[in-house]
Parts: sequence; C-alpha cells; structure tokens
Amino acid sequence: MKQRYWSGLVILLLLLDTLLTYRQNYQLPLDGDLVPTIFPAPWYSQVMHDPFGWAVLTRQEVYAGTNRFFAHAGMTLYWKQVPLLLQAFLSAIDSLYVASALFNVATQLVLIGLLAAYVRLGAQGERTGWGFWLAVLLLFPLFQTSGFYEQMGITNQAITYTFFYAFPLALLLLVLWPFYRAACRNEPLHLPLWQCVLLVLLMVVTVFNGPVVVASVAIVLLVVGVYWLRQQIGQWRQGIRQLPLAQGWLSGQALGLLAILGLLSVYSLYLGRYNAENSDTHTLKQLYELLPTGIYNSFMLQTGLQVLIGVVLLNGQLLRHVVPTSPERSRVLLALRLVGLFSVVYLLLLPFGGYRPYRPYLVRGDSILPIIVALLFAYGISAYYLLRHLRLPVVRWSYAAATGLLLLYFAKADSNPVMPRTNECERWALDQMAQSPEPVVRVSNECNVLAWGPMYDFHMSELQGKMLHYWRVTPAPKQYQQ
Repeated sequence: MKQRYWSGLVILLLLLDTLLTYRQNYQLPLDGDLVPTIFPAPWYSQVMHDPFGWAVLTRQEVYAGTNRFFAHAGMTLYWKQVPLLLQAFLSAIDSLYVASALFNVATQLVLIGLLAAYVRLGAQGERTGWGFWLAVLLLFPLFQTSGFYEQMGITNQAITYTFFYAFPLALLLLVLWPFYRAACRNEPLHLPLWQCVLLVLLMVVTVFNGPVVVASVAIVLLVVGVYWLRQQIGQWRQGIRQLPLAQGWLSGQALGLLAILGLLSVYSLYLGRYNAENSDTHTLKQLYELLPTGIYNSFMLQTGLQVLIGVVLLNGQLLRHVVPTSPERSRVLLALRLVGLFSVVYLLLLPFGGYRPYRPYLVRGDSILPIIVALLFAYGISAYYLLRHLRLPVVRWSYAAATGLLLLYFAKADSNPVMPRTNECERWALDQMAQSPEPVVRVSNECNVLAWGPMYDFHMSELQGKMLHYWRVTPAPKQYQQ
C-alpha cells in the first residue's frame, strides 16, 4: 500500500512536469529547417528517392542527407499528417504548434521511460512498479526545456533537431535493450525469430537516422568487442584451446545481431562521407584544435552540467567507499566507468563529423547529446543503487534529502512557464498571411517566420508559402517578405 502511494505521487509529479513541458514547447516558434526538410526542398529530394544510398554506392554521387533517410521520412510523414488530423478540432495555425509540442513531449516521455528501465535493471532494482517509478523520479526533473536547456537540453527547441537527434537516440536505446538485458542478467541472448526480424528492421531504421547514432553504435560495439576478446584471452590462459565464439550473454545469436548492426553502421558511415552538407573548410587538425575550446565553453556555459558531473563523481566515491562490496555494486561501478569511457571516446570522434558554422567549436548540446543521455543514466543508476543499499539509516536519509534538493534545483531551473523566445510574433505573421488577399504579403521583420532569418526577398519564401497552403493556413500558395 505504501509503495502504491509513492508510485501514485511520482505519477502525479510526472504529469505536472509533462503539462509544464507541453506548455513551454507550445510557445516555441517553428525552425528554419522544418519546411525545407518536409516539403522537401530540391536539395533534399534525392535522399527521399534513394533511401539506402544506391547512387553513392554505384556512382559516388554527393547529395544532402545521404545517410539520414528515415529522419527525413519520419519527419515528413509526421508533419504532413498530424497537423491536418489536429485540424478536426483546432485552427490551422494552432495545429502546427500543437503538433510540435506533442512530438517533443512524447519523445521526452519515451526517453524517460527507457532510461528508467535501464536504470532499474542495471541496479538490480525491484521488479515491482515502485522500482521503475523511483528511477523515473530521479530522472525527469533533469530534462530541461528552459533552465539549463542550452547546455543539457534533450529535446530541442527547434523541432527538426528533436527528429534528428533525440528521437534517433530513443530508437537506439530500444535496439540495445535486448543485449543490455541479457548482459545484466548474465543470460545468453535467445530471441524468437520474429523478434530478431523486428530488431534487424529497427536497426536499419536507427542507423539511417544520422551520424550521432552511428558514432554511439561504434563506441558500444568497441566496448563489447573488447569484452569478448578479454573473455577469449582469459579462457586461453586457463588452457582451453578450443574456444567457442559465444561467451556468457554473448550467444551466437547476439554476436550475429551485433555483427549486422556493425555492418549497417559502417555502411551508413560510408554514405555519410558523401553528404553535401559536410564542410571542407577545416582540416582534421584544425578541428581538433577547436575541440578544447568547445569543451570548455560548453562546460562553463551554465551550471547544470557541472552539477550533474559532480554528482556522478560523488556517487562513484560513495559506491566505492560506503556501500558494501557485492556483484551488483561492481556492476554499477563498471557502468560509471563505461560512461566515462564512452564520453571521452565520443568527444575524440567529434571532429570526424566535420565543421558546421552554427557549431563553431564543434561541441554543443545537440552534438554531444549521447554524452548527456549517458550521464543521466550514470547519475540515475548510481543514485538508485545508493538509495537502496546505503546501510546506516542516517546516511540513507541524508543522501535521500540531498538527492531531493538536487531534483528541486533542476526542477526550479526549468519551472518558468513563459519561454524567453515565443511564437507570438510568428503567429501574428501567419494570421496576416491567412487574412490577406494579396499573393505577396508584407509581414513584420521583428521575428523569423518558418526560417532562420528574415525574408527580405519574397522569392525566398516560395517553399514556405506552398507548405502553409498544404497545411490550410492560407487558401492559396502565398509568398511573403519582411
């Protein structure tokens, strides 16, 4: 009964946080990549007709988004259907902002749920509902829509980036879940055939969502490969000469599925070399010279990431010196070390992603999103384990109180219901276009309208005008200038 009460309280808090997150996202303007991606613009048309890069493979063609078909396709499907469905009970303009807010909120909830499942299983927590909801409680205040968003936001204020970064990471967590579960339980992976087929299909969708996922997969497979090699060497030293490939949880099926994931990732990485959006303005040496400045700027931008890293390091020391030795404690400490290794290797790989003018020093919240998600996992699994295994009641309650203050600190930072940048001006411009009988409408230059900058030449707004007509915002295709 007591656990049911606490679970209900966490669900209520999560609901309130979700409503606040929805309100914050509903105020956000639409970003400048949205229309070119979903219409699509001419430079994105080829990826929609060549999902697996056949033109790259056979003719070494260069075009935009070569290894991002499913990000483009998923975004196009969503934005060409959901706003129209919402217009059954909303105005055309409202439907756009509701669709944007719903996707950001849904992605955040999926990531919270997946991370909570990873935390509970990794810490060998209770298989009752309370164990899961305790993990949820530890995690959801750290998801920032305002507050520390610039430094450690998961979902993005530009909805396109949520489709291309946060959502693919959720897919990757789903792909890795069967392997993670087998490793935590130390049981050989054995999935029914239909689950293997679905998992392979999900792998295809995931790796063709862009380089962030592929880089993460590469590091995970490197760690698994080192683990497998150590197992082989250990048995060889014990005098076992006929070594089976399968070891522990790495069954033959697991090795086969991971090999497929690796091959798909290598192919996606190859296609990414022919992405027309890559910049050749900087050499690899120059990019590595930019990296330290990027790391420093990102770390010092706000205090959220500093506090999170500090808490993870503190939890590691408490696990090492305060909690009794056990196989479960060793597993949690190993998870913390692996998160640290993952973060370092990912940062070292970052220059290989090339240069973008909007990320002058390479490191930004979206480019290091896998590290931020990994840090949330490290914090969650260590805090969860400490809350359940600190022996002395005074120590346990003191740690629980400190954790509560930490959660309040992040919740307070993200509690502002009014965003510093809203869509009010953009809404006004869209309403002007909807009401005007003119084919070219002059709108305010106080804000951007479906673009990253002002539209001084009305010819530049042709795509936006056609998309607004598709969304039924305007009765006919219109253009605008500012």
